[in-house]
Amino acid sequence: MTKNIIREILKFAVTQNASDVHFSSGKQPMLRIKGEFKKVDMPPIQNEILREELMRFLNDDQRRSFNEFHEVDLAHSIENTARFRINIYEHNTGIAGAFRIFPEDIRSIDELILPKVVKNFTEHRKGLVLVTGPTGSGKSTTLAAMIHEINITRRNHIITIEDPIEYIHQSKNCLIHQREIDNHTHSFESALRHCLREDPDVILVGEMRDIQTITLALHAAETGHLVLSTLHTNTASDSVDRIVDVFPAERQQQIRVMLANTLVGILAQRLVPMAFKNDRVALLEILVVNAAVQNLIREGKSYQIPTAIQTGADIGMQTFARSFDKLQKNNLISPTLKLSDFV
Repeated sequence: MTKNIIREILKFAVTQNASDVHFSSGKQPMLRIKGEFKKVDMPPIQNEILREELMRFLNDDQRRSFNEFHEVDLAHSIENTARFRINIYEHNTGIAGAFRIFPEDIRSIDELILPKVVKNFTEHRKGLVLVTGPTGSGKSTTLAAMIHEINITRRNHIITIEDPIEYIHQSKNCLIHQREIDNHTHSFESALRHCLREDPDVILVGEMRDIQTITLALHAAETGHLVLSTLHTNTASDSVDRIVDVFPAERQQQIRVMLANTLVGILAQRLVPMAFKNDRVALLEILVVNAAVQNLIREGKSYQIPTAIQTGADIGMQTFARSFDKLQKNNLISPTLKLSDFV
């Protein structure tokens, strides 16, 4: 088996429009294509060879970390191919690597077939926009498209804080600085604290993980910045509850008021296989915050948000069911698919 076999398989995976590649000792590599695993037609890679190949991706610090903790996260680019978010880990029979693929070319909002309201979100000068969903639901791709839209339509300063940096943005009309946890800053919290002194207009926070990061993100949105971020929540109402519930009871009403005043909208998404293309398309629940939704958030009535979404189609809101119907009516997904398989 030749050296750099992993790189060759990664390049092949990109040509197959795979979203992920998995390597595991003693097994054939596997690609995730349209959400399903497919084996690469080749012999299994033995543990010693796979370990040697995976270690090529690590610098000295990352190797020390891997030797100590038996797992490591990083990002890596292969020129003229793609960028990869990588997790290398040990398991009961050897070593394994999971590679998430981020294409070099950032697809636009239109290319992703996202609704017009997503562009509307990027036009806001301040506030908080959330993209939510489970792992692998396309949150990073949607955020990248939104940053790209701002980059070509506005003249602003964009700062991204990521773990790790996924899509690489080139400054166009905007000045863009991308910062990676551990390599460029200590933590999301530290980066956000200093970010407000760096004259940003738009701030992307890779994930709102903890109470400190959420507090600082809300403060940034409240003080005249457009903040884009993600949560691992399933619906818009779940997202509101998650943010509020992070805080102790005595602070929750204050946070509800802050969130009501700053939240612009929430995109909760899943990915559905397309009918006539080796790709997937976003299935979206969309919350656009208006006065009625603000009142629901302030009053702790997030359970009524689904009803608000159902009645808010005229301003761009939509339920998962409405989104699913649109995708089927436009022949983007198979008529045999069921909504219950995705939400």
